[in-house]
Amino acid sequence: MKKKTVMKYSKETSMNTHMGSVAINSDVIAQYAGAVAMECFGIVGMAGLNVKDGLVKLLKLEDIKRGIIVSVKNNKLNIDFHIIVAYGVNVQSVSENLISTVKYKVEEFSGIEVSKINIYVEGVKVID
Repeated sequence: MKKKTVMKYSKETSMNTHMGSVAINSDVIAQYAGAVAMECFGIVGMAGLNVKDGLVKLLKLEDIKRGIIVSVKNNKLNIDFHIIVAYGVNVQSVSENLISTVKYKVEEFSGIEVSKINIYVEGVKVID
């Protein structure tokens, strides 16, 4: 039986299967996507934005989902990453790797298609 994804106006996505309904909170998807992103070469971490001051800071692992915005449009996921990359890496290669890895793993994890991944490079950090 084919899965049908339905989006409510809350922060969760639900799927109806032959065995019942499954609801996934957007924060869970953001946390998982952040963990996957941290495994990608060249990613130092997620960036926390302070809009008021215009400052960017490197988020700790427990706050990783704050640098990721997950939204659902037309029953598909859109994910925005605000990242900090390592100094000296090719940003295009890091971005392509991040997009393909996150798309595959999030779709496998959630069962929901990822239609768009936007990457915002907010900073560069020298790694010792």
